[in-house]
Amino acid sequence: MYTTAVKRDFVAQHYLIGGDWGAENEPHSHHYQVEVQLMGETLDAHGYLVDIVEITGALDELVGQLRDQTLNALPQFAGRNPSIEHLARLFCQSFTQRLQAANLSRVRVQIWENDIAWSAYEQTC
Repeated sequence: MYTTAVKRDFVAQHYLIGGDWGAENEPHSHHYQVEVQLMGETLDAHGYLVDIVEITGALDELVGQLRDQTLNALPQFAGRNPSIEHLARLFCQSFTQRLQAANLSRVRVQIWENDIAWSAYEQTC
């Protein structure tokens, strides 16, 4: 199976809701790093799993929508705790909708909120 990955970073704010997590309940920033991994068994006619230009375009668009935002204020987080788990799932679903690659079998998004903590979400195509 082939895998192609691209990584970007951005800063966004959030605060956790629904529990007592101390300082995490207050608005604060994270320097997030997001990596999208695309997997498939076959390459296209050009020898690509997916053209990196397409990957970076979709990735940059999504990162641009999150950069310098407060995640809690975004419609996709309405009624949800803006955890990195939810962020990884929502990012993966939005990213996958932007690609038109018939040879993909899976897309995985991994998001770090700091040097030691990350979450990932993977879906089949």
